Parts: sequence; structure tokens; C-alpha cells
Amino acid sequence: MRFSALDGLRIGVWGAGLETRSFARHVAEKLPRARITTVVLEEPADAPELTDGARVVDASGAEALRDCDVVVRSPGVSIYRPELQGLTTTTPTALWMGEREGRDVIGVTATKGKSTTSKLIAHLIAKAGVPVRLGGNIGVPALDLLGDDTLAVIELSSYQIADLENGPEVALVSNVYTEHLPWHGSVEVYRRDKLRLLTLPGVKRCVLNATAPEVMAAPRGTEDVLTFGVAPGWHVVGDGAVARGDEVVSDLPLIGRHNALNVCGALTALDAVGVPFVPGGLSDFVGLDHRLQIVHAADGVRWVDDSISTEPEAAKFAIESFPDADIVLIGGGFDREQDYAALGVALAARDAVVLGLPDTGARLVDAARAAGVAPDRAKVVADLPAAVAYARELSVPGTVVLLSPAAPSFNTHKNFAARGDHFAELARAA
Repeated sequence: MRFSALDGLRIGVWGAGLETRSFARHVAEKLPRARITTVVLEEPADAPELTDGARVVDASGAEALRDCDVVVRSPGVSIYRPELQGLTTTTPTALWMGEREGRDVIGVTATKGKSTTSKLIAHLIAKAGVPVRLGGNIGVPALDLLGDDTLAVIELSSYQIADLENGPEVALVSNVYTEHLPWHGSVEVYRRDKLRLLTLPGVKRCVLNATAPEVMAAPRGTEDVLTFGVAPGWHVVGDGAVARGDEVVSDLPLIGRHNALNVCGALTALDAVGVPFVPGGLSDFVGLDHRLQIVHAADGVRWVDDSISTEPEAAKFAIESFPDADIVLIGGGFDREQDYAALGVALAARDAVVLGLPDTGARLVDAARAAGVAPDRAKVVADLPAAVAYARELSVPGTVVLLSPAAPSFNTHKNFAARGDHFAELARAA
């Protein structure tokens, strides 16, 4: 569905996120015959710019959406909600992709690493002197790129891909772990929704992580495939640099082998669109806030904010990023049915201290103990201030205190950024 096809239709909107606010603005500016007739909000006062002349209801009144021709949802609103069954749904990003028909778009997805990879791609394209825009889950809302034909890098979540009708010209998929089960309903549905990006109309070339079997085995609509992660493509070499043939890129600006693999994906995406890599182009790249960000260092102890880690694989990558350090892991948060068994094994292998936060911290501590972490080195704490205080008592020179929660933040903080900022404030306090 194209954005322009909405003109003259009765539109329902569910959610008041950044994307739906952008959508309402563009409807008012560009679609004179379209009308937002119904808005579903958790808190009806949240978004007055969505509600001018519209009926405003909460989820209990979502039946009113059945009077609409189409429902434009915030990505966080699951297409599997019973209130949406039988309705035509879309997202602002999907409407933009339909209008653009995927031309000159690099779409990036992964369970973890998609934001970093997207930012890397856009950064390297710009370094080559090619105009580029960054949007989707990172950068600007995709609809803000309407009418702009500049090469675009768009980060796509599983929430957006699930009912996406048109794909990007280049589709990059790095990995698929277990995540977002309440939204998708099961691991199988999550993987299906994520990987369907590779089969969508408009996808002409795929960029795939050759070290991820589930990605390589996924159905795809084109056989034009570039891979990374293993030779002869871009891959990580022993010292953490990345290489392809005689080309070697060292002194990477990011911590961890997983981030080196993200660089490999970004360099391969440049190949996919015919943009050359400019040597030294990564020298001024700045990573994401709250992703393996050293927020304080004193007395030989590093305090690392990895609050963006919302699932166990990300926490495992974080631990592996500090191979020579004593690890104190602060983990746990909002319960999204995470399985901590493998993370427990990784923690035991490093003889880490584990401090478990509500709500899932008790399960994390149990998994660590079951894997062999001594009971006195794995304990549940009341909250983040208590965890930081206890970590400070335990730390000696060479320790990394790592906030890598392997869970979302919604039970205690507005979002992962607020949780990370709180941790940094506590870490810096004497």
C-alpha cells in the first residue's frame, strides 16, 4: 500500500509513537481528502495532534476501528491482537516503502546489531561522498523522507516487517535469536515474521550473515546474494580486525567481535549498492549510546552501560567483549519470556558475579547457579542502586561492571536509555 493511496479513505490510528505522529502530520499536509476518524491510545491525552476531529478510545473501544478503511498502527501494536483481526493494517514505514517501491533503499534487520549496522552503512556511504539518509527505527521516521529520492538506509524491526508489503531493493539480515515473544506469540512466528523480509516484492539483492545458519537457510525471493562473516567475503580475523582478501581494516571504533561482524555487514552492503569503501572512513564513527558504552572509569574499574541489551544473546556478546576482565554483570528486567540457560553457562565460564534485578533477575541468578556460578557470587538485589552499590564493594582493579540486562526496562524505567542514564549517574557517584 502506498501513502498516497490513503487519500479519500477513513483512517484509524493505533498508538502515539514517533512514527504515528509523523504519519498524522503528513496526512494533514499531503492528503486533503483523507481523514483520521478513530484513534486508539493507551492514554488518550498522549497525542493531541493525532486526535483533531477524531474519535478517541482506549483499547477496550478498539471495535470502532472496524468503521475504518485502513488501520495505521504504531509498530509496537501487534498485528496479532484480536481487535485487529480481519482489518487492513499497515505502518507508516510500510506506507513510505510502498510509495518508494523499495528503490535505492537498504533495509537492515537483525535481532541484535541492526541499529549499529544501519548507522555504520550510512556513515560509510557518506564518507564516500554519496548523499544518504538514515531512517526507520534509527534516524528519522521513514515518512519524513517522502519526496526525497536520496539513497536511504532503513532499520526495520520484526514489528514493521510482519505486515510489510514491499521490500527494500537491498535486504540485509544479520541474525535471528529469540525475542519479542509476547508480540509475535511464539519463536516460530517471530522468526517467520523477521525473515519474510527476504521474500518481499522489490527485494533485488540480499546481504546475509554466512555465520548464521537460520539466516542462510531462510526462503528468499532472489538468488542475487552477497554474504559476509566467512572468507572470501568480509570476515573477522583473529585479532578482531576485519578482512577480505588482501584488504584489512583494523583499529575498529567499536568494542567486541560481534561489532566487528557488524562492520563486515556494513562493508558488504556498500558492495551491494556499488559504493566504494574509503580507507579510514571509520576513524570518526561513534557507536550507539547505551551499547557497550564506558560511562565511568576509576581505580582500575570500568563501568559499562549496555542497557540496550534486551535479550540473552546480546548479554553474551557483551561479556565476550571483555575477555581479560573480571566481570560483575547486572542483569534482569521486564519479563519477556527470556531463556537464560545459555547466558548462565557463559557467566559460569567467566566465573562472573551476577546481580539480578527485578523482575527476571531471580531466573538469571538461578540459571547462573545451575551452570556453576557459586551461590555467594549470584544474588538477587532490590533495584539498580542496590546493584551498583554491591558491585562497587566487589570491584577490584581489572573489574568491568557491566549493565547488560538481557531484558527490557519497562518494569522500572521508561526505556532502556533512562535505565542506562540511571546506571551512569550511579556509577559516577563517589
